[in-house]
Amino acid sequence: MADFNRGNRPLSPHLQVYRPQITSVSSILTRVTGNALIVAAVLIVWWFLAAATGPEAFDRANWVLTSWVGDIVMTLSVWGLWYHTLAGIRHVIWDAGRGLELGIAQAMGWGIIGGSAVLTLLTVIVV
Repeated sequence: MADFNRGNRPLSPHLQVYRPQITSVSSILTRVTGNALIVAAVLIVWWFLAAATGPEAFDRANWVLTSWVGDIVMTLSVWGLWYHTLAGIRHVIWDAGRGLELGIAQAMGWGIIGGSAVLTLLTVIVV
């Protein structure tokens, strides 16, 4: 086997080499929001099952979901739903071979963040 002189360099590029870009951050946030939506779905299913089980179970689940912690979790879930939806639309556009230029991809990333915030505020205000 050849003897490679690697010195003190890392074996592969890592976080200390690259700075986060909006496209990489938005990709990570898409995965995070997808997993967070699973948690929100489990809470909503728990609420429905508690409603079908009886008044005591429903009161317990309803207390959790309508407390200030539940309000924060559900509001963040609405943001996650909008973010994940807009990121999915962006990926459909990318799959069509459009919007892949660096400037457009960055603008779409910021647009997803801003758009999801605006849509979340509209949803919370209307609902």
